[in-house]
Amino acid sequence: MKTLRLLLFLSALLALAGLGTVVRAAETANFRGILIAGSNEEGQTDRRLAPYEGNLKRMLPFKSYRFLGEGSASVPVPGRGAMNLGRGHRLELSTDAAGERVRVEVSWPAANLNTGLSLRPGAHTVLGGASGENN
Repeated sequence: MKTLRLLLFLSALLALAGLGTVVRAAETANFRGILIAGSNEEGQTDRRLAPYEGNLKRMLPFKSYRFLGEGSASVPVPGRGAMNLGRGHRLELSTDAAGERVRVEVSWPAANLNTGLSLRPGAHTVLGGASGENN
């Protein structure tokens, strides 16, 4: 079966590794992202993704997942910043305080995605993008 690549952004923005902090105005939000390829072909999931595999399969039921890159960013709240995930993928982030949450506007040009999120510190978030090259 043809490999389907779904570029995902999991993070502490996405607090993938619990990097999120309770943020108030004039503080900093820490974000971590992982670029992942999901495939419908049988295969073993990259062991670096083992802590997230259950959530990935529940949200995006592919047969295997591959680690492609990662990045992190510290962004003032309110403020702007960017995160490079590798392979030409860059996220533009714009933050604002929303009580105990952080409001984040995310622009992901390589996936043609623009979205707004209201994030709790420590929560995981998944953003899906278009198929990758040769898929």
